[in-house]
Amino acid sequence: MRYGIIGLGAIGGYYGGLLAKAGLDVSFLARSDYRVVKERGLVVESPDGDFHLSRVEVHDSPDAMPACDVAVVALKTTANSILPDVLPKVLKDGGIVVALQNGLGVESDAAEAAPNAGAVFGGLCFICSAKTGPGRICHQDYGRVVLGEFRPGYAPAGATAALERIVDDFSRAGIEVEPTGDLGVARWRKLVWNIPFNGLAVVLDATTEEILSDSHSRSLARTLMLETTAAARAAGFDVNDGFADQMISDTERMKPYKPSMKLDFEAGRPLELDAIYWRPIAAAETAGGAMPATKALASLLEFMSKHRHASE
Repeated sequence: MRYGIIGLGAIGGYYGGLLAKAGLDVSFLARSDYRVVKERGLVVESPDGDFHLSRVEVHDSPDAMPACDVAVVALKTTANSILPDVLPKVLKDGGIVVALQNGLGVESDAAEAAPNAGAVFGGLCFICSAKTGPGRICHQDYGRVVLGEFRPGYAPAGATAALERIVDDFSRAGIEVEPTGDLGVARWRKLVWNIPFNGLAVVLDATTEEILSDSHSRSLARTLMLETTAAARAAGFDVNDGFADQMISDTERMKPYKPSMKLDFEAGRPLELDAIYWRPIAAAETAGGAMPATKALASLLEFMSKHRHASE
């Protein structure tokens, strides 16, 4: 299958680079990096082995891209407004959209933007990766992708033939991929990590290691995690409290890491507050639950983001 990677940042550059390195048919849509990647290729630094793709099929317009069987959305959710203009142009009729994005409801965004899609998938990336320059990706740790087919309302989809095809291609490229038949549970489980560590890293100006090494911030992170597991259950998704402690243990084993939201804040980019915070808060409240600590953190992040832009 031909893959079209929408975005050439930390996620698109790394996973798309691995797919291309494995010999799959891959093209990239990139704007700010287009000329550099066209001339110099894509460089990925990784503890699993550095590699340089000297020739990369890259385009700066969806109109120039060849139609693909699988469109991989690797943009920040703050850029999803461009999807209605991009996806119908790059995706074959009946093709597959894979949203490798954080937060809740991103698959609905993709499905609405691509009415010609035959299926929409959500992919949750458990990875420490950053873009360090045009066409340069630094992969630090992890890399597993949990992948599942989307159904409205995050109804369980089970195993499908389309899911198996994507899993086979990802595995062939050396990507650790875990198929799931219950994407909704997987989305909420990822939020158990994203809600505390992305937001606290910004508010406290701290890495994951610094957050967990202080008793007060560690306790706050765990409070946010447990609030998220409770919200998931209120919304009808079975995420137990023990998963929070598992995430803390996994994070302690990670190399000290600046989550993506902290990198975005430092670079003056928009923050993914809607998908990671406000949508889960709304889902919990609709189901009769509440996320007061999460709402307080989201409000602080809104203030800091607006204040930062106002002072620039």
